Amino acid sequence: MEERYSQQTQAYKCPACSSALRFMPAGNLHCDSCGNDYEVEAIKALYEFDDEGGFDWGDYKKDRAGAQERLNESVVYVCRSCGAAIETDRTTVATRCPYCDNEVVISDRLTNGLRPDGIIPFRYESKDLPNLIRERFKGKKLLPGNFINEHKMSQILGVYIPFWLFYVGLDGQMALEGTQTRAWADSKYNYVETSHYLVQMDGSMRFGGVPVDASVKMDDDLMDSIEPYDFSQMVDFDPAYLVGYVADRFDADPDASLPRATARMNKSAEQVFSQAAPRHYDTVSIRSNQMRVVNPNLRYVLLPVYLLNLDYGGKKYRFAVNGQTGKIVGELPVSKGKAWAWRLGIAAVTAAAVTMILSFINL
Repeated sequence: MEERYSQQTQAYKCPACSSALRFMPAGNLHCDSCGNDYEVEAIKALYEFDDEGGFDWGDYKKDRAGAQERLNESVVYVCRSCGAAIETDRTTVATRCPYCDNEVVISDRLTNGLRPDGIIPFRYESKDLPNLIRERFKGKKLLPGNFINEHKMSQILGVYIPFWLFYVGLDGQMALEGTQTRAWADSKYNYVETSHYLVQMDGSMRFGGVPVDASVKMDDDLMDSIEPYDFSQMVDFDPAYLVGYVADRFDADPDASLPRATARMNKSAEQVFSQAAPRHYDTVSIRSNQMRVVNPNLRYVLLPVYLLNLDYGGKKYRFAVNGQTGKIVGELPVSKGKAWAWRLGIAAVTAAAVTMILSFINL
């Protein structure tokens, strides 16, 4: 099913020449045509936008009780700059008109309780990516020797990914097993005695800002890998930050995302409980975890990510770059020759070690 709208898009244009503006990591909006720069607040004052409150978890569940959002259906909007039809899915918040090249913010995706609470703006520009890539690959011993000079970067996309930041308490008990080992010998035998102890511990913890990506189409492991973000640099959301980038709204239900956040918190809690166990044990392990979630809350935020391909040897390698920190994750090509040399080197070292041991035994 296709729907058509005409008044829900917003294009941010230069006050001097009416060309499209784009957000710069320096914190301003820049016009490529006339070179003028503008503060976000100055441009914001020129455009009307419903400055309603941010996302409310309780209201969201109440408004959509018994109803499922049809986010996979296409919607056609009319560009306010040229009048062309822009077809998107229901999760697109910011895009570019393919006809007039103006940056377009779809403002109705930011109202009716869908406005993000915060955003971390891009710190790096797309022109910074080649240097980041070179630094990332420096010292990679198994990388093909000509990869640095012969790879081609393609399909670069700067996108704001929707995230849930969970603020959750854990309260309950954990059972740990502690062991103590002592060894002794007599004239005939060596003895080892291991004593096992059950350690019961109660406790409560509070976690603030546990991130879980709220986009179904994004790979969860990839999004986890480009963390961490510095949330002290989070700013209040304003649609002007989206100009020049693609942005999506969430399509993962917050209730369905809470177990992922809980699993991460439980893992941290187990580490804390293990470290808090009496120190006279030689080993400590978790036997059971009976921590329960209490007073969960969340914020809906947008975080900056570059998605890109590196073309090399007839194959595409997919990468993601943290748009705030520059951290890069993805699959690297491996030189078969270097890999074999590395394996043979390991085998040679192992063989040498075995020879030394056998020589020592023969003595």
